[in-house]
Amino acid sequence: MPELPEVETIVRDLQKKVLGRAFIDVWTDFKKIIKSPKDFEEFKKEIKGKTIKKVKRRAKNILFELSNNKTLLIHQKLTGHLLLGKWQQKEGKWEATIPGPLKEDPMNKFLHLIFWLDNNQMLALSDLRKFAKVELLNKDTLEKELSSFGPEPLDKDFTFEKFKEVLDKKRKGKIKQVLMDQEVITGIGNIYSDEILWKAKIHPFKETKQLSDEEIKRIYNAMREILPKAIELGGESISNFRRISGERGYFDKERKIYRREGEKCSRCGTIIKRVKLASRSAHFCPGCQEL
Repeated sequence: MPELPEVETIVRDLQKKVLGRAFIDVWTDFKKIIKSPKDFEEFKKEIKGKTIKKVKRRAKNILFELSNNKTLLIHQKLTGHLLLGKWQQKEGKWEATIPGPLKEDPMNKFLHLIFWLDNNQMLALSDLRKFAKVELLNKDTLEKELSSFGPEPLDKDFTFEKFKEVLDKKRKGKIKQVLMDQEVITGIGNIYSDEILWKAKIHPFKETKQLSDEEIKRIYNAMREILPKAIELGGESISNFRRISGERGYFDKERKIYRREGEKCSRCGTIIKRVKLASRSAHFCPGCQEL
């Protein structure tokens, strides 16, 4: 699933390309992707002619603030990513009209939702598994939907003291699980929890209540270093994620631990292990992340 760096990458790309543009039409071959309003024709009626005033992120949600004081919320879920370009239908399938990754990368070919913009561009959602969620919400409903999320880890006011405070409220649980709990802190998932804990030399199974202040500080510093670096590199494309241009992100060259089981740790040379943690995987180095 795209995590904070991938979603933030999409948002920053969109901010450069779609602000001030208006939706003129919308298509889907999977109406269940639209969760609100549930009637697709009503959704189409409400979206057409509306101008994009702002694009921002909250947790893993992409938010388009529109000229009718409503917000288009898109959560890309497991395999979804937004693309910007031009496509035409050939034999019932959408095909990009210009050469490059939009046309050539198979991960960009699962188009299930397309918006036409007023500058002849198209904003499309490619989603292999069709788990993505799209909603058009008024202010009150949006605030209610976003109310359960914890603080943003890269906000300027999210200090070490505030990080300690949110961990103190969630003293039960293994640190990897706590980092991925969106009510504790937003945007971190399987990839970056592994990378952060490796950087901090903390075992993913360590109980949060057992962490010292010095260990919490290492986790905080790792988080504040890795997440911005991943954004700078355009996210991680080891799986389905692509930028709006269809190109891959380049965090892969920085990936130290996630999906590197069986390889040597770049820090100490110990063989990296992968273990199950609830229904997820955790990657760690037994040599420098001792329990």
